[in-house]
Amino acid sequence: MSFINNWLRSDIQAINAYHVPASDDMIKLDAMESPFPLPDELIGQYLAYLADADLNRYPNPSADELRQTLRELMDIPADFGVLLGNGSDELIQLLALACETGDTILSIEPSFVMYGMIAKFTRLNYQGVNLDDNFEIDLSATLSAIKTHKPKLIFIAYPNNPTGNAFDRDAIETIITSTEAMVVLDEAYYAYADDSFLMDIAKYPNLVLLRTVSKIGFAGLRLGLLIGAKNTVTELDKLRLPYNINTLTQVSANFLLQEKDEIDKNAKVILTERSSLSTALSGIDGLSVYPSQANFILFRAPGANALFEALKTQGVLIKNLSSAPNLDNCLRVTVGSAEENALFITIVKAYYD
Repeated sequence: MSFINNWLRSDIQAINAYHVPASDDMIKLDAMESPFPLPDELIGQYLAYLADADLNRYPNPSADELRQTLRELMDIPADFGVLLGNGSDELIQLLALACETGDTILSIEPSFVMYGMIAKFTRLNYQGVNLDDNFEIDLSATLSAIKTHKPKLIFIAYPNNPTGNAFDRDAIETIITSTEAMVVLDEAYYAYADDSFLMDIAKYPNLVLLRTVSKIGFAGLRLGLLIGAKNTVTELDKLRLPYNINTLTQVSANFLLQEKDEIDKNAKVILTERSSLSTALSGIDGLSVYPSQANFILFRAPGANALFEALKTQGVLIKNLSSAPNLDNCLRVTVGSAEENALFITIVKAYYD
């Protein structure tokens, strides 16, 4: 037995690392990224802004300017606290670290895989509750699981990844009021959804929100935020590693996130393209297309593995979920540019002709 196998926790050895497929020279429609690069007219200004960064110094420890930039971008009230993370993943881990060893994290399934993975990393129990056949919350089963397992944290992605739908608001409010757990609504796709629980933070002391800039054009910045009551954020901030938001991310975000009109314009394009893409997929015999309030679409396809490989062979990478529980023959495609979407649809249509 090698040193690392003898040394490493057995439960960590038993899991697979988060897999990111190679995508060189591919049209990337697999990771819910924005298709829009920085406009040419902003590149020079951006580089000049970066030139003033003091890379020989540690970053601003509290990133005050960046937090204010995010408040203005997302219309976050001044009486709510904001905690920044190196992507939402770090904030999910931070919340897990606030728990006692052996506490339970509960989430619905299928959903974002990191909720379960981080539970394992931090020696917490994980309890999943299956969605119903329409990928909606099974409220009775969820309330029963809450009563039985008494979770410390409940994660609900809103809209949900990978299904794309936003769950019934009344069901979520029932969950929030039924438990002493902290309920974490992961609003990563807020820019494409019809609803948000942002203002409900004032109503429910056990509610916090997660958001990210990854889905609105800036995945490379690795910047997430947690929004909650100020006293909640103050206590959680004790778990944040010092200088967790690096200087280049802070400087870049402070410049790029000022472009609210550009960000909003791109979001509207994605909404239009999402509608067109959904209509086109629905017109292909044999495909089942699920409603989405995110920047991706989940669909069920006969022979999903073969379709995935056919797309890949022709230079288009989407997400193959067909081996995941409750997602047999399901694929997920990110909404790309009009040209990318058209190529994707052309390949799918040709495959089924």
